[in-house]
Amino acid sequence: MATQIPTQAQALAQTPQSDVERLNAELERTEGAAGGGQGSHRQKSITIGTVCKALAQEFPDISISKIRYLEDQKLLTPRRTPGGYRLYTQGDVARLRTILRMQRDEFLPLRVIRQELAVGRAGDGAETAAPAPAGRRSREGMRSWRTSISVREARSALYSLEDVLEETTADEKLVRELEEYGVVKGELRGGVRYFDETEREIIGAVAELARYGVGGRNLRVFRSSADREATLLQQILAPALRSRNPQRRKEAVEALENLAAVATHLKHLLLVRDLRKIVR
Repeated sequence: MATQIPTQAQALAQTPQSDVERLNAELERTEGAAGGGQGSHRQKSITIGTVCKALAQEFPDISISKIRYLEDQKLLTPRRTPGGYRLYTQGDVARLRTILRMQRDEFLPLRVIRQELAVGRAGDGAETAAPAPAGRRSREGMRSWRTSISVREARSALYSLEDVLEETTADEKLVRELEEYGVVKGELRGGVRYFDETEREIIGAVAELARYGVGGRNLRVFRSSADREATLLQQILAPALRSRNPQRRKEAVEALENLAAVATHLKHLLLVRDLRKIVR
């Protein structure tokens, strides 16, 4: 019988705390020797399991697999030991906390979070204050919502099916099912179907749901809900969106994004309310 090699998560779970401490001590000694005796001024590194424990109180759904997924999406770049174990500094943990807060509090997709980090939202890994609330009052008394999406046309990278499957760990059968039910469409180029970044993230999200038995057929409710919401917002701003005045159209697009943020937040609140009833 072949010997089963434990995964990194299993290895961490089976590693005594004293071994983790010895690992950190060895790391500090190595850094100190390499840095001319200045290792005491470097940030102490911790393992991915310790990171989970540190963030569990604020983010109960945090898991090693979720952190690894964010790393796969190039949002985190922890260091590695020669044995392949991830090592996180305090700056890495602060960056991760910022990412999780943007997901939870502002409902930002990974694409937008990546942009926020690129312009210094996380302070290059330094600890930052909690992100602003989803909405705030403007001078005119109107509530200004942070848009979590952009409806403006923009050229983004395209990903082949093979790329999407590798990055999202989704099953090819699931992607075909999503195409069948119109959840994703892709774009044919030279006989090869490509997906943009938004559809790649949709596939990634569905792959997570699939772990709980949710298939493409079950996603009809999400698709029909999105279609109805888009139609409603279009009706509200239809005249301005059809305007030939560039400035008026620009303002209409900004209003559409703001309305989309409000609708997303409202839908989230309604879902939370109903789920709380279930667990009572």
